[in-house]
Amino acid sequence: MNMMTKICVSALALSIATEAAATEWNVSVWGKRRAFTEHIHKLADLVAEKTNGEFTMNISYEGLSKNTENLDGISIGAFEMAQICAGYHPDKNRAITVLELPFLGVNTLAEEVAVSNAVYAHPAVAEEMAQWNARLLMTSPMPQYNLVGTGEPRDTLDSFKGMRVRATGGIGKAFEAVGAVPTSVTSNEAYQAMESGVVDTVAFAQHAHLSFGTVNEADWWTENLNPGTVNCPVVVSIDAYEALTDEERAALDGSIDEAIQYYIDFYGQTLEKWDGVLAEKNVKKVQFTDEQLGNFEAVGGKPIQDAWVEEMSAQGIPAQELLDLVRSTLKAQRGN
Repeated sequence: MNMMTKICVSALALSIATEAAATEWNVSVWGKRRAFTEHIHKLADLVAEKTNGEFTMNISYEGLSKNTENLDGISIGAFEMAQICAGYHPDKNRAITVLELPFLGVNTLAEEVAVSNAVYAHPAVAEEMAQWNARLLMTSPMPQYNLVGTGEPRDTLDSFKGMRVRATGGIGKAFEAVGAVPTSVTSNEAYQAMESGVVDTVAFAQHAHLSFGTVNEADWWTENLNPGTVNCPVVVSIDAYEALTDEERAALDGSIDEAIQYYIDFYGQTLEKWDGVLAEKNVKKVQFTDEQLGNFEAVGGKPIQDAWVEEMSAQGIPAQELLDLVRSTLKAQRGN
């Protein structure tokens, strides 16, 4: 073998080794790119930058899995990272459904991040998610849900009786407590359900009303009902996470806070646009009195929280401890 041949062989071997060392993750999300997924895109950018392109993420919108099956996909290693919502499969992620209980009193996205991080770090939560080979990486903080609806405004609790509402988790149970009829169609199906009259109302955060088009069917919007929100973490495969090099893992973990802050800033821009969209589409704002809100919380708040604690405790989940953790974290966050 002459010198030139040796050089070519060495170069080829180096190229193959370099290519083999690169890490590429597939990420399963749904819908389309929107405020709800901006932290994932930011995280991917930061990780690629910090690793000089040696650790990249391919973000797929429904190309890998249905939104209700993302946790299953993680468990079988179909992809390395995914966004999930607790309410889509509450039996598989029972512990984090504490964050979907109604009337927890979370007021800001920063508070939502704080309580989510505290719950995600609890050993019982990590243990339950590990059954699905899932590690909770970061939350997708959302503001309180509110309704858009068709027809005459539902502006009293009595008017909720018989109201067909798209609402999941604890929010759905809160509406059920005041006589509404909740249905848990996925976010992708919400517009069609509203357009066809399957539901009268849809409970979403603002970005989702925009993204999934439900605001386009709306005659009115509950500006201050605020019964709660859903919790939609980003999870990664434990196997994939542990297979990262120390440098790659540091790049991933070290980018989370910046990605979350980017999300919060981006979401703020969405909220600034919201009033303009309502005015443009002639959507009436519905305001509830403090008395009405207090009555709603009395019926749809503590009783549902108490029932959740009893049910989860019977299943071996440290439910009261988790609920107390949410409350103590909120108190500490506000103290700061």
